[in-house]
Amino acid sequence: MEGWNMKKLGKLWLPMLLLALLLPQRASADQFLIPVGQVVGLELSNDTVTVAAIDEILGQSAKSAGLQTGDIIKSVNGQPVTTAQEVRRAVAESQGSVELVILRDGKERRLEVEPAATQEGRQLGIYLRQGITGIGTVTWYDPATGRFGCLGHGVNDPSGSLLAMTRGSAYPASIHAVKRGQSGQPGQLMGTVTDRTPLGTLSANTGQGVFGAATMEFSGEAVSVASAGEIHTGQATIRSTIEGNVVREYSVEILKIYPKSRQNGRNLLLRVTDPVLLEATGGIVQGMSGSPILQDGKLIGAVTHVLVNDPTTGYGIFIENMLAAAG
Repeated sequence: MEGWNMKKLGKLWLPMLLLALLLPQRASADQFLIPVGQVVGLELSNDTVTVAAIDEILGQSAKSAGLQTGDIIKSVNGQPVTTAQEVRRAVAESQGSVELVILRDGKERRLEVEPAATQEGRQLGIYLRQGITGIGTVTWYDPATGRFGCLGHGVNDPSGSLLAMTRGSAYPASIHAVKRGQSGQPGQLMGTVTDRTPLGTLSANTGQGVFGAATMEFSGEAVSVASAGEIHTGQATIRSTIEGNVVREYSVEILKIYPKSRQNGRNLLLRVTDPVLLEATGGIVQGMSGSPILQDGKLIGAVTHVLVNDPTTGYGIFIENMLAAAG
């Protein structure tokens, strides 16, 4: 009987032993990410070409025809266009006036414009924008997969809706000036792209961040990712670039924690306490969105919004919510 019991116990313990052996493997598979904090230039395209400005001299015919800033050019002489290069080529190859089909306030309109003759060829005298461009901060980089995430919120089109991005790129950038934030007037990081060789390609624009795959590695030491339940009020830090391309760490305080179910990038309320950052920027400014937030040695989230009436205070998103949107 004793032998039978031992045999039976052996069979019962086998699954338990296998489970025990599996547990360390699960723990070692916990996600480790590099909290970056580096500013980058972002270019998101949605296959639309928008009139960004009209030249006072060369664009007189375009103005007279009724073309306005913000108009989306759909076609030139019946030829559909999705890039600024296609618009310029169609105009250069045209003769006489050109017919533009533009989209304004959701309605299509047809305009006849006489291009200006220049040494570089026929031109409409307008400045074009493809999608949305700007600067933002990279939150995390996964050295195992080469994927990265930034902003912690989505990029909207001029109508205020989430931009339906079809393609995009991230470029090296540098901060050359800071507009300090003050009550009622959010500040801003002034930056420029320093190299047109992409750091990576963008694949998704979501309400919880912009994501892509890096073609160049982001440097730094990987840290573990915190679950929402591990985050608490109190001291924390953020990593940001506010001068040149140098990433520095600054002290903040987590004031309040909101439910994980919030999907609007407002899971944390935080206040900047670092005197150096307060002196330089006044607190949180545009361009700092995506700055990684660290607490107790773990990556817990990203800065997303600033309170307009108090630039020292803003919101952050849980890193869990950001990673869930990245897929």
